[in-house]
Amino acid sequence: MSRLLAYLGSSISLEYLLYKPEHSLIAQSYQPCEMTSGIVNADGFGVGWYHNQKDIEPFTYKNTLPIWNDINLPSLSRYIESKCILAYIRSATPGQAVDFANCQPFNYQQLLFIHNGQIDNFRKTLHRKIRSTLTPDFYEIINGTTDSEHIFALLLSHNQINKHRPLEYVLRTTLLTLLEMAKRYQLQASLNVIFSDGHRLIASRVATSSPMPSLYWIRDDPTFPKSVIIASEPLFIGNWIACPENSIISVGKDCDIQIEQI
Repeated sequence: MSRLLAYLGSSISLEYLLYKPEHSLIAQSYQPCEMTSGIVNADGFGVGWYHNQKDIEPFTYKNTLPIWNDINLPSLSRYIESKCILAYIRSATPGQAVDFANCQPFNYQQLLFIHNGQIDNFRKTLHRKIRSTLTPDFYEIINGTTDSEHIFALLLSHNQINKHRPLEYVLRTTLLTLLEMAKRYQLQASLNVIFSDGHRLIASRVATSSPMPSLYWIRDDPTFPKSVIIASEPLFIGNWIACPENSIISVGKDCDIQIEQI
């Protein structure tokens, strides 16, 4: 398992989100509290963010080092500000390469995507099945070997087919497709994902069985006013709310929150 977080709200520095909280993503990289498998998240990391004034494709910064070993991130974090940020620390599934192609967030045009979870025995089970359902455009963009990137490609395919539908519908369709595949092959799958177009956050807490990987949200905390944070683990003491199991959580431009059961 890995750890992830997403932020939407007033413009803040990466430093304030990544480093300042007492149980920040940095702390979670070496001392996570709620991981269902693995001990540390030392197999790389990534951060994605959107420009505050220009409606352009998001920026990403990734490394295969543990996040605590990256000497550039502290300096960059002090000078980069954004209203929408996604971040991720990786605990690689055994057998998966620790390389840049497998680092999240994944991005395509305006979309950023992160996934915490796994599909059991992915390479021998759903790898070929998922690829066979992709539209040609998104079959070609896969560079790595992770189930996460294949889930993103499937999401993009569904988005292309349902381009006039809301993003919540696209995610729901993608998750139901994956759950049906997992059921058919009698597999365990956990599908906590967050993706964004820079204006909204769409997240899920979904798995084939309980207990599911943890996911929380908090809105308008005094430390982060006029904002919503979604995270695998609470970053600080506050009124964090556990996302319901088998649900989709959407956060709008005004930080309004909608929760839908699957």
